[in-house]
Amino acid sequence: MLFPTATFAIFFLIVLPLSWLAMPKVHRWRPFIVAASYVFYAWWDWRFILLLAGCTVWNQLMAVRIHRATARARRKALLWLALAGDLGVLGYFKYYDFFVNSSGSLLAFVGLDAPLSLRSIVLPVGISFYTFMAISYVVDTYRGDIVPTTLEKFAAYLSFFPHLVAGPIVRPGELIPQLDTPRDPRRVDTSRAFYLIATGLFKKVVIANYLAASIVDQVFAAPGQHSSLEILIAIYAYAVQIYADFSGYTDIAIGIALLLGFSFPQNFDSPYTARSLQDFWRRWHMTLSRWLRDYVYIPLGGSRRGTVLTYRNVLLTMLIGGLWHGAGWTFVVWGGIHGVGLAAERWWRHGSGHAPAPSTLRRRAVERVLTFHLVCLAWVFFRADTFGRAFDLLSGLVTGWGAPSPLVSLGVLLAIAVGIGSQYLPARVPFLLMERFARLPLLGQAATLAIALTLTNALGPEGVAPFIYFRF
Repeated sequence: MLFPTATFAIFFLIVLPLSWLAMPKVHRWRPFIVAASYVFYAWWDWRFILLLAGCTVWNQLMAVRIHRATARARRKALLWLALAGDLGVLGYFKYYDFFVNSSGSLLAFVGLDAPLSLRSIVLPVGISFYTFMAISYVVDTYRGDIVPTTLEKFAAYLSFFPHLVAGPIVRPGELIPQLDTPRDPRRVDTSRAFYLIATGLFKKVVIANYLAASIVDQVFAAPGQHSSLEILIAIYAYAVQIYADFSGYTDIAIGIALLLGFSFPQNFDSPYTARSLQDFWRRWHMTLSRWLRDYVYIPLGGSRRGTVLTYRNVLLTMLIGGLWHGAGWTFVVWGGIHGVGLAAERWWRHGSGHAPAPSTLRRRAVERVLTFHLVCLAWVFFRADTFGRAFDLLSGLVTGWGAPSPLVSLGVLLAIAVGIGSQYLPARVPFLLMERFARLPLLGQAATLAIALTLTNALGPEGVAPFIYFRF
């Protein structure tokens, strides 16, 4: 079920009071929230809960065995077995057809027949997210950072419905300790929760859906039928769409978790104000960035093995990050653009011999503009269905100037301006709004929320598309 729907509203209005009623007896609350989360997940396809349950049992079993093993070789062997199980399941559901298509094309090129056939496998919603969280659990156990918890707690951690289908990627050490003791309803930051839910719904329902329906989907589907101006604005619009869509989901997820008494890590921090690609990845999908750093980049050697290997590790990490997003070579290229860009930035800062230029207002503005446009270039490959479509978009940027551009409307330009401009607001603005909301009487808070939800519903297009990151 989708967050911005009546179905989820009914589900949450049932779960929220029952959760708080069960919370004083936390050993009763945990089975309740697991059951509620499984109902939430089964709403797409009940068969998916079997995969989630299997992932839970497998990783709990392997984490316990790793913890009990004393010989280092055995611990490492068990870790590799656990990872093989997790990545094998993820690879089958997400990458089997991609592997068959790619290997078939390569074999056909050399005149051989493909030994495997396509199977039209349905991708379970959120499998990438909960698989990464499960990997965190067994790897952190292997490293000695955590001690395996009970199956009941681990099941609650892995299946907790606010983060289940599209993150944020919550580490075991961030959530499992919160499952040990009852939450205190007097400490729930309802002002922040309602602010995040309201703004998240606005970003998703109004900005993201409006831009998708008004220009992005049309231009990316047939770039040859649109002017250069429409293509340029559509690329900007997609940058805003994916930000509003994903950060909107994250805001809602964090807000819902807060109402249930739990804290999630921040996942976005004004990414389009970044002054470099490194800065961008410190602000965009922050929980994934940290996951890739701690479980891919550092194990590869990080920056400890010399300059060349550091560049290799950066590139491999981003290629893996690209492939995590989707089973397609366009996602690999998207990751490659970021990987090459990050390596080039590192070389410029540390290996080129150039002294760092003084930070001036003009220089910061130039850095932000260049970074934003490099990110937009990568988004073209991320959004395009094929390489041909991506190159049609890029070539169309220079071949269709002067043609009519009916899709470039005032509403589209305003939505883009709001999506980017809001990231330049001072950080204190949201806190001031939350403080003022908290000072309102109960009826005033209810009226404010009702007005916000009514405006969101009125301004948004009819129907709500699934969140973009559901398919990853």
